[in-house]
Amino acid sequence: MNNRPKVGVAVMIINDSKMLLGKRKNAHGQGAWAPPGGHLEFGETLEECAQRELLEETGLIAESIKKLWFTNDIHLQENKHYITIFMVVDKFSGEVKNLEPEKCEGWQWFDLNNLPSPLFLSVDNLINKEKALEKFQ
Repeated sequence: MNNRPKVGVAVMIINDSKMLLGKRKNAHGQGAWAPPGGHLEFGETLEECAQRELLEETGLIAESIKKLWFTNDIHLQENKHYITIFMVVDKFSGEVKNLEPEKCEGWQWFDLNNLPSPLFLSVDNLINKEKALEKFQ
């Protein structure tokens, strides 16, 4: 394992009690459903990272970003350790596009009470260990 965890930023897009998730490919957690997101870059704020990742991956423009929670995620099989900071976007503009097809099979909206499986480790930790999404239901 690396000596230090990395910082990931996940962007939870919530619209009409639905969440936008994409199926990961060609990266750790392949085949799992995850929100848009990525690494926090040097000198970048959490909000800037969330805006950038959302635009790069989906073409959506965030109009409202709030901090939600964080998770401590140890991916044992991949020897990776992340602190994932979850940001919520509940106001956005644009149409969802799959702008990184080499990393994502496609984006879909899921009811918060009926999320797909398997969920990416950080999302599973957020929902099942931290219970942080309950305020949206």
